[in-house]
Amino acid sequence: MDPFQPISRRDILRLGKTFGWTSTILAMISFGGSATLPQLAKAAESINKNRLAKKTRVNLLFGAAIIGNNFEQIDIIGCSQFIRDLEERTDGEIRVELMDQNKICTQLDCVKRSRDGIIDIYSSTTQNASVAVPYFNVLDFPYLFPSRAAQNYFFYHFQSEKLLREPLIKHYGIRFLFTNCRLRGIMLGQKWRDKPNLVNISQLSGIKIRTTATHIGMLALELLNMQTIPIPWEETAGALKYGMVDAIESYESSVAAVIPELLSQMIDIRLFSGNWHTGMNESVFQKLTPELQNAVMESAYQTQVFIQLASESAIINTVGGSSLQKQDTIFKKNGIRFVELPEEELKKAERLCSPEFNPKPWEEYREKLNKLAGNSDVYKEIYSIAREIPSDKLAENVQPYRWWKKR
Repeated sequence: MDPFQPISRRDILRLGKTFGWTSTILAMISFGGSATLPQLAKAAESINKNRLAKKTRVNLLFGAAIIGNNFEQIDIIGCSQFIRDLEERTDGEIRVELMDQNKICTQLDCVKRSRDGIIDIYSSTTQNASVAVPYFNVLDFPYLFPSRAAQNYFFYHFQSEKLLREPLIKHYGIRFLFTNCRLRGIMLGQKWRDKPNLVNISQLSGIKIRTTATHIGMLALELLNMQTIPIPWEETAGALKYGMVDAIESYESSVAAVIPELLSQMIDIRLFSGNWHTGMNESVFQKLTPELQNAVMESAYQTQVFIQLASESAIINTVGGSSLQKQDTIFKKNGIRFVELPEEELKKAERLCSPEFNPKPWEEYREKLNKLAGNSDVYKEIYSIAREIPSDKLAENVQPYRWWKKR
């Protein structure tokens, strides 16, 4: 076999069977998708040998929809970083076995399988997880976060314990560990490739748009007069290709990792929060010794810091999610234009659909979420925290804090 031929899925499955799926994925990610088959096999063997050489007290099963190959160089979600850090931090006392590529759960049911005790750790977007855990909808209010910096600031903030993490533990038995931070935009399909940049939100009126499972996200799009069509992610490519939808709502790195060839313009409307997060079954966490619990939290914190910095770099240098695109980015190679809306258009969209300016459509959702939050006005409190930092602060300059330690 030519060692420089592309590595096939069959090759990867064979390596996973030989050296373990987790060790194989860690080896793949370490090369960033540029390894030959012999190099990958050697790395997977070495990683597996090191992992098995340590005495393990706790085995944790980690279910995720998709991570492998070069995914974590594009859409930085931190799963492999967390596994490496936790196993090294505990000197192998905790071993994490990862099953991705929908082997044990999908975006829509990973969190449910963790709640049910089938898996210990899971990873998915909060929007898809909201099907089984409706409280995740607190992150989906339009224009709750004005920037990625504000998102990062909130997830490090000690009040995120009260406003997000504690209700998730109390009502669903889920411990929120870490997340990436994106603001979801509108990704236009191929029919806009030869059209001028869309710079007026009225041009979005009437378009058929694929949405995730979040009801609050759908309402925001409907208030902007778009026709929402919920479609599973695995069917999205076909829906775009055959004209079932005109566009999708998502964020830069997510589409760049999967379907860049089907898109033409990314409209940076910054509509609502996009978070691919990782969580853990709380009962499993509570069964750990105090020192291992602390290790899990420290690894989650270090992974959050890693995601904060690496993902900001990837948006510019790998994805091309900026108006001045580098030549070798995914967006540039696929002819996807990154369109920054004028400030007055962003304000117009906010006035149309934000609870701050148009509260009536949101009353029922806010009432339900407030009860789950212990009768706090959870939207208003998160909204205020997100505006404690300057509006022009860069996400990479947000100071990290251990959110479970009050400061």
